[in-house]
Amino acid sequence: MGGLRRNIFREYDVRGRVDTELTPEVAELVARSYGEWLSETAPGEAEKGVLVGRDNRRSSRALREAVIRGLGRAGLRVVDIGVVPTPVFYFSRVRYGVDGGVMITGSHNPPEYNGMKLARGFGTIYGEDIRELGRRAEALAGAEMPGGAEATEGAEAPARESATGPTPAGGVAIRYRRPVRAYIRTIADRVRLGPRRLKVVVDAGNGTAGRIAVPLYEALGCEVIPLYCEPDGRFPNHWPDPVKPENLADLVRTVRDTGADCGLAFDGDADRLGVVDEQGNILWGDDLMILFWREILPRHPGTPVIVEVKCSQAVFDEARRLGGSPFFHRTGHSLIKAKMREIGALFAGEMSGHMFFADEYFGFDDAIYAGARLLRILSGSDRPLSDLLADRPRYHSTPETRITCPDEAKFEVVERVRRRYAGRGAEVVDVDGARVIFPDGWLLVRASNTQPALVVRCEGRTPEALAALKAEAMAALKEAGAETGLELPEW
Repeated sequence: MGGLRRNIFREYDVRGRVDTELTPEVAELVARSYGEWLSETAPGEAEKGVLVGRDNRRSSRALREAVIRGLGRAGLRVVDIGVVPTPVFYFSRVRYGVDGGVMITGSHNPPEYNGMKLARGFGTIYGEDIRELGRRAEALAGAEMPGGAEATEGAEAPARESATGPTPAGGVAIRYRRPVRAYIRTIADRVRLGPRRLKVVVDAGNGTAGRIAVPLYEALGCEVIPLYCEPDGRFPNHWPDPVKPENLADLVRTVRDTGADCGLAFDGDADRLGVVDEQGNILWGDDLMILFWREILPRHPGTPVIVEVKCSQAVFDEARRLGGSPFFHRTGHSLIKAKMREIGALFAGEMSGHMFFADEYFGFDDAIYAGARLLRILSGSDRPLSDLLADRPRYHSTPETRITCPDEAKFEVVERVRRRYAGRGAEVVDVDGARVIFPDGWLLVRASNTQPALVVRCEGRTPEALAALKAEAMAALKEAGAETGLELPEW
């Protein structure tokens, strides 16, 4: 088959444009390759079947049917959990004891993109395992065209949690599970709020979070004001990416207009959390990490603290002050989950809003659960959210900024930036890109693992230091990206 492109096999998922890169034919090849690989590398897991979930993008239904065909051709049974957020997909693996799984989601990307997160064992696969699937898919593409076993659609939402779909001649047997009620009940049982009743605005960005987050937070005792909580795969109101400030503008306005205690925003598949305080100020991922570590570290002194390279120096400093053992690590949900498992970490987070709780939860990234944990902190205090961070170490920083750069060039650009500063004797943290340390702050340039883009962030001790670091970063990128035609924004 033509059209299978290696660039869709990224560091920790498969992702591409649905019209030219991640077509149903390609999705079937990837699913079949994954199914055969799972049967070879983890036969015990493969015998349990494979979970299949999907987000509400308009392309996800066709990709779901293709994935089920591919898994069927690999000889695997399918457990379909319907349209769910990615955290519910992770939860279902625990609830039903099924380790293998395919979550079809474009996450925070534009509507014309989609992707697949592929599970095995504790987490989702990444790195060399993803590249091995790419090699297998290429071999299959060269051997035959996809097609064959047909998926059976079955009921979208059976009344019972479990049901079995019909199996036509030559078709794939599908067992249907509907885990949402159990997911809500599990979190409501684990997270009990304090005496203060909260008013919360929930902005789901027309993704998958709204129909779960709203009833959950109401069950916890909150007054919830829903904003864009009806699923719509066109995302007509704003892009479901809470890292971009422009996507939080309506949430900021609604929090202020309603006098809410906070606002919670979710990306398309609800594994990233955005937060707005009662004044309408945006709290970034590193602000949230400080709040969560202040709750967790006093109970578990000395625990290792994973600080991903995009985070503020304030996270590192505060974790050390609280008695933790902080160290820098690579960005990426699969990479962080694997590191947490390796060292027994109790919590970790990302600047992008992924939050991983293993102290009272399962250790996977779950923005809906993270929102509940934040509400617990807030409801147990008589202080507003803005006041809870008033004493945090103060630095001046940029948001995470993405600069378009071709996939084939982005890693070379980063390496040139690293060499530029290493050659000058600067301290460079190079576990993921180049975080260059200066006396009054730092700059970071790294290659995105999910998009053809560079990720840039700067932080300074003063506004003047930040301005100088931003200019320094742009100068470094101008030099490093000269041969690629890199277009730099006005920053």
